[in-house]
Amino acid sequence: MSTSIKLIISALLLTSGAADSLRGHEAAKSMSEHEPKKSMKKHEHMQKDAFPALTFDLVEAAPLAAPALVEEEEEALDLEMNIDGERRLFPLLPGTKCPSGHKCRTRPAHTRAAPLMNALNKKFHMNLDLAEANALNNNLKSVVESDEYCARRVAMTRAAGLAAGLALSVVGAPAYAAETKTVMMGTESGQLVFEPAKTKLCKGDSVSWVIVKGGPHNVVFDEDNIPGGTSQEALSMDGQLGEEGETFTKQFDVAGNYGYYCEPHRSAGMVGELVVA
Repeated sequence: MSTSIKLIISALLLTSGAADSLRGHEAAKSMSEHEPKKSMKKHEHMQKDAFPALTFDLVEAAPLAAPALVEEEEEALDLEMNIDGERRLFPLLPGTKCPSGHKCRTRPAHTRAAPLMNALNKKFHMNLDLAEANALNNNLKSVVESDEYCARRVAMTRAAGLAAGLALSVVGAPAYAAETKTVMMGTESGQLVFEPAKTKLCKGDSVSWVIVKGGPHNVVFDEDNIPGGTSQEALSMDGQLGEEGETFTKQFDVAGNYGYYCEPHRSAGMVGELVVA
């Protein structure tokens, strides 16, 4: 993964922690006393339809275009981070408080309301069509607003892919944001266990079981401890694995808890659990 994409993901993670503050900011906005109500309503509508004002300059805070309509200024901060030994500034949404444990500085007024899309286009020269721009916008909003880990992970992965120039058809595929978790079968010290014994994953993710020591091993799911609508026979391994380094991989598309065991070593306590969200 390139340094640029790592910076995108790092900034999204830090800013998403301030989601409550962002929502509170949007709810608390008031109309300016010096602007006609009709004009303000039009401006608010434009704000809602625009890309998120969650702004950060991925290399250094830089002047961007001021908003066309003027409203009362709120304090805006740049989040200060040390990346590879160099100081970087990541603009935060006006009104957002400095994240706990981090150092921030006040941002100049002319950079406060620049939208995220301008910042990304400025640094990466992205040529997004309307569908791709809307998809990036929606994924970034999900990163900030969603309380569910899996939804946030998928949104962040797809947003980073679009920012890197991948096509919407690529990042929109279910498999694009999927991950593969690894579970060891046996340990170097000779223990007959699955390591880790409990694995959490998201729908669409896969699990790869790898023999370390103590084979033969297999993976057999407990028909009384799997989600409804799934097949114990289809999930379980056919046969056994005996050689170190051999693997068995299975994808999980139904949420729920899955209990499984190693048939040759079940009596020794070699059991495991998957939690699919």
